[in-house]
Amino acid sequence: MNNHEIDYKIHGEEMQCVEIELDPNESVISEPGSFMMMTEGITMETLFGDGTEKGLMGKLFSAGKRMLTGENLFMTVFTNTSSQKRQVNFAAPYSGKIIPLDLSELGGKVICQKDSFLCAAKGVSVGIELQKKLGTGLFGGEGFIMQKLEGDGMTFVHSGGHVIEKELQPGEILKIDTGCIVAFTKEVQYDIQFVGGIKNSIFGGEGLFFAQLRGPGKVWIQTLPIARLASRILQFGTTKKGEQGSILGGLGNLLDGDGL
Repeated sequence: MNNHEIDYKIHGEEMQCVEIELDPNESVISEPGSFMMMTEGITMETLFGDGTEKGLMGKLFSAGKRMLTGENLFMTVFTNTSSQKRQVNFAAPYSGKIIPLDLSELGGKVICQKDSFLCAAKGVSVGIELQKKLGTGLFGGEGFIMQKLEGDGMTFVHSGGHVIEKELQPGEILKIDTGCIVAFTKEVQYDIQFVGGIKNSIFGGEGLFFAQLRGPGKVWIQTLPIARLASRILQFGTTKKGEQGSILGGLGNLLDGDGL
């Protein structure tokens, strides 16, 4: 089926939301939990699978694929059932940028990090993209199982921190932390490379492997992967006050306003 044609506006700077304007009978699909608000005249329905029109077996298969990426078994579809234009807003789950992607201008397919999809025009298929190389499968980490967004409509993904868009030329190679990848177009070749060097492996602090992206194609990169942010928060939350680096211990905590 053809994707619904939707208009949109992105609001905010670091904590963004996207406002989707729906004509009568137009719909947008989203991940559960991303809904923010909507005007009167829009109905909400929970669908099994990825929200595309399929038979029972197709829905079961798409739901199973979503389980592999750690996503919810269900998608939510918002439809304008009124006779006027109506709006529905979706918010990013953490600080960063919302990236609008017009799949009709990107070859009909974009591969993205498994937790980055926010919402899309109804008709866009949200599936999984398994990296086929053995090395990628064993060591890819965050980049091994990714989502693929297919169709010819608008889709929206979110990044952590700031987003950088790069246009890779044919044969051009970009080496990048796997968690920093937000999305790339289908022409880009993806592989995992060993960092190399015993000192890098043991003391580098960046992991043993990084992603290698080879052009041509577009790549979207985030400065703050959610896994990195969560790791720092967990590290801070599980560290005792006296272990936070101050040589003064409890006195240092008191002096810098943290208490004892």
